[in-house]
This record gives sequence, structure tokens and C-alpha cells, in this order.
Amino acid sequence: MNTKLYNQEAKVIGEMELPEKIFGTKWNPVLVHQIVVGMDANRRQVLAHAKGRGEVRGGGKKPWKQKGTGRARHGSIRSPLWKGGGVTFGPTKERNFSQKMNKKAKQQALFSVLSKKLTDQEIKVVDDIKIKNAKTKEVAKILKNFFPMKKNSGLIILAGTNTELIRATRNLGFAQISSVNNTSIKDLLLYKNILFFKDAITKLGEVYKA
Repeated sequence: MNTKLYNQEAKVIGEMELPEKIFGTKWNPVLVHQIVVGMDANRRQVLAHAKGRGEVRGGGKKPWKQKGTGRARHGSIRSPLWKGGGVTFGPTKERNFSQKMNKKAKQQALFSVLSKKLTDQEIKVVDDIKIKNAKTKEVAKILKNFFPMKKNSGLIILAGTNTELIRATRNLGFAQISSVNNTSIKDLLLYKNILFFKDAITKLGEVYKA
């Protein structure tokens, strides 16, 4: 499986072989949805928490004696029956929303998204991007050759780290930069166009043994 290889001016300079295992997978929207929902659930923080009668401050002393007052008997002013008391069936921070995700299923969903992107011609491979200075204006001029300057238009995937390119891309509103090890399915779905560096494709094959 081959695709076109571009230079930083978006001109075709050759072809790049893509791993069939990664970019030749059948599109599986059900699996992709399942994994995305699971990722959101695992990232969810339990913030809502209502205190029970044992957690509310105060109320250690019995408000009045048990008998002889003519009033109903009470043991604590922090009972759920009292104003300022604990909540009986409120939400608690002990809730667990995490979902177990099979490693192979997660990997297959990633391959499915990449294959769909390739089929839809939303993936391009660039040989390299070289900039003289780590300036946003300079890198924006290069990237607009590959995708429009609209919000969440493009994701650039590196094999490793590139300090100057990362610094120059940081303030771009239409593109974001990532690496093979840090890219998730949600990143691939968020950005319409994906721009792979040539060595990032090689690294991807090594990571997934494709």
C-alpha cells in the first residue's frame, strides 16, 4: 500500500509505503464509538459529593433529653431531618464511571480511524519540514499548503520531538502538533486532516509491529 510523498511546498516528490495492517483496516464505527465513550468515561472526574450525617460538621451533642420535653426524640441536629443536616441519598465521590477497554480493541479502533482517513484522502505524508526560525508566521505559511486555515483543520504527527516546530505551532488556531506515542483516537477524530512526517510512519509501524 503506497501513498504520495510531499515536500514542505506540498509538491509530490515520490511515494511512501504504508503498513497494510494499520492503514488497510475495515471501517468499524461501532468499535470506534465504544472506545471513544470508554476514554471519556475513564477521564471523567467525580466532583459532585453530598455529605452524609457522619460527614457534616457539628451535632455531637444530643439536642435535648430523650423524654419529658413533649417534643419528638432526636439524637443529633445533623440528622437528614434537620436543616443543615446530612443528605440521605445524595451523590457521592465513591462513584466509579471507568470502563474496561480491551487493548486489542483500542488498537483496532485506531487502525480503523487511520484507514478511514486515508480512504477519504485526509492523510498526507511529508518528507520533512525545515524552518529557519521558530516563528508561528513561518510555519503557518508552510502548513497552509496542506490544509485550510480553519479551526481544528490539521494535526501534524511527528516521530519524536522537534522543539522548534512545536514552539512555532503552539499558537496556531487551525493546527496542532503531536507525536506517534501521544496521539489518541480522539485527536484523529477532532482534526479533519492529518499530516504525517515520513519518519513518523516508520515509527508507527515499529510501535505496532506492522
